[in-house]
Amino acid sequence: MIKVGVRFPPATRADQIAEEVRRAERYGFDVAWIADSQLLWRDVYAAMAVAATRTDRISLATAVTNVVTRHPTVVASGINTVAELAPGRVILGLGTGDSSVKPMGIRPSKRAELQAAIEQIRALLSGGEWEYGERRLRLRDAGGAVPVHIAASGPRTLELAGEIADGVVTLAGISPETLGQTTKAVRKGLAGSPRPFEFTAGAFCKVTDDLERDAAVLKPICLHMATIGGQDFLRIAGIELAPPPHVPEVYPDMVHAEDWELAIRHASKWVTDEMAVRFAQTFCLFGTVNDIVERARKAVELGATGFYLRHVGNYTLPSELIESFGGDVLPRLRELS
Repeated sequence: MIKVGVRFPPATRADQIAEEVRRAERYGFDVAWIADSQLLWRDVYAAMAVAATRTDRISLATAVTNVVTRHPTVVASGINTVAELAPGRVILGLGTGDSSVKPMGIRPSKRAELQAAIEQIRALLSGGEWEYGERRLRLRDAGGAVPVHIAASGPRTLELAGEIADGVVTLAGISPETLGQTTKAVRKGLAGSPRPFEFTAGAFCKVTDDLERDAAVLKPICLHMATIGGQDFLRIAGIELAPPPHVPEVYPDMVHAEDWELAIRHASKWVTDEMAVRFAQTFCLFGTVNDIVERARKAVELGATGFYLRHVGNYTLPSELIESFGGDVLPRLRELS
């Protein structure tokens, strides 16, 4: 069955986040992906723990945590605590580090470091010992293995996900070109292995019958792609953008802006309305119910086994997305399973 999940920025009290996760469960969503960034939001494991006590079926996943600001032993303990409350429905989403790491000038983890950390976390969760200095230590009351999904966009990290993880969360949208490239890299890592593996395609999403009006909210995200060297990615949509200068007026950065309207105004200096529409049509699940279902169908044909849906907003809960997508799109997607 296609698994459909929603991203929750833990931007309010943990009990309020839990209630919204419970609402997503009632609408039939499969995964609540809860974001992790220590300076932007509430603690991910605290939010997941409260949500675990108020839900029965929906899976709870970190979206995503890292092993730079959180030592692997801390990650193992945190996810073990949540898994104890929600056995069989917890996912450990891991990445190299973004908003948790980069604003402080700390280097994200390298591929080999992430791989070693995953090995360590799995050993601890399974009750094994790990060597720290001159001592071998274990995680007391370890509850057993938890699925590990790696967030990735580059080919080497995608390949690593295929090699060692239980799933991957792609961050490059759902265009056939990008999905074709990402599935190729993941399959290279899988090397024909028959083991179960989940391929989750991430995309910003909005049900709308006025794309020209609503695509404007994507301008800061489009500009961010140019900032991080994603020009080849943008050219797939026919968008030519040079790397823009730093915009200090937008805090903390363009893609996590506290004032999204301000971010849109600044991004509009480089990103036109037409570019925003092309970005929405190529990489996002923006459009009518029929538009979204058709793009999702193509993504499934290319290998996606699930979706990681994001509303545009870092400091609000995805209430509108849960209602519009859950009520009108999700029943149609179930027909694709």
